[in-house]
Amino acid sequence: MEMYEANYIRLRRLCPGLSSLGAQAVSRVNGALDLHAVVLERCRYTTTLVLTYELMGEHGELTADPNLVVRMYHDARQAEVLSRASRRDGGEISIEALHSDSALITKWRLNRFLYKWLGYCLHQGHRFELAAPEGEPALA
Repeated sequence: MEMYEANYIRLRRLCPGLSSLGAQAVSRVNGALDLHAVVLERCRYTTTLVLTYELMGEHGELTADPNLVVRMYHDARQAEVLSRASRRDGGEISIEALHSDSALITKWRLNRFLYKWLGYCLHQGHRFELAAPEGEPALA
C-alpha cells in the first residue's frame, strides 16, 4: 500500500491541477519524449487515466508505450495500475484476467514500474500545466 500512496503523491506532483485538466494533455520537456495523459473517467472519489509516450513505429505508425491505465483514489490518496497495453500485439493486459498468484506478481511489477517511471518523468521536469486564459500568463 505504501507504493500506491507514493504513486498517488507523484501523480499529483505531475498533475497538480488534475481536476481542471482537460480530457487530453501533453507534457513537453526539451530533450525528453512527450508524455501524454488521457482522462478516461472522473468520478467523485476516483480518476482513471492513461499515461504513455507516443513513439514512432517501424512502419511510421504511432505506438503508445508503456500505455498504463491508472486509477487514482482521491479519498484514500492512492493510485494503482489497472492494466497496460502489450508491446507484442497491442492488446490490453488486464490484471483481473490473470490467475491469483500471477495477478499479484504482475500488479506489484506494474505498480513498481509506475513508481520508477513517475520519478523519472518528474526528474526530467514533466508536468501537466493548466492552460492559461487568453491574455494571462501560464501557471508555473
